Amino acid sequence: MKPTPSTTPMLSVERIAFRQRADRSRYIASRFGEWLAPSLLDVGCDRALLRELLPLERYTGVDVGGAPDLRLDLERAGGLPFEDRQFAACVCSDVLEHLDNLHAMFAELARVTDRYLLVSLPNNWANARRPIERGRGRLAHYGLPLDPPPDRHKWFFGFDEARDFLVAQCERQPLRLLALVANDKPRHPLVRGARRLRYPGMRYLNRYAHTLWALYERD
Repeated sequence: MKPTPSTTPMLSVERIAFRQRADRSRYIASRFGEWLAPSLLDVGCDRALLRELLPLERYTGVDVGGAPDLRLDLERAGGLPFEDRQFAACVCSDVLEHLDNLHAMFAELARVTDRYLLVSLPNNWANARRPIERGRGRLAHYGLPLDPPPDRHKWFFGFDEARDFLVAQCERQPLRLLALVANDKPRHPLVRGARRLRYPGMRYLNRYAHTLWALYERD
């Protein structure tokens, strides 16, 4: 059954910071690992750390750099070179915002997974807020370098836009949403409480949550 607003899972907030890319892989393994076996397609795998972190029978990593099993430019390829429902699970963490063909690639992720799909999107507002407020004049991922960058973000969206996009995919793809998880950096409770009073509800998440995860089950 497709989710309706009444069946969309409650958004949970977990306090964690990813200081390096490996921290993100370890979080995926510990928080979502039970859904990511026995065969996994890791889209945007970088160093393919999930291969060692998860008890898998089969792992395939795809990326334009790093140490993938298959080196693939997702924009130039236009699609994923795999059969329908070829993998028990698929992970795509902080990748889609780098792609002009974001919507088409999400459909590809839904096509190649047989059971579960895990997708994360960053909150670009949170990442850009402090440099803008402090007048630094430069934004990583969105700047204007002298030479063409090998990679950059193609989309700029806040937390609520990311949430709305991920929830709406259940109306467009054969997916049911199992969990929505927001990541907020660990803060002193008094600081976090004061911020929530000043920026209630989605205003707080748009300002401070740095990542949103969506776990889907295929119908």
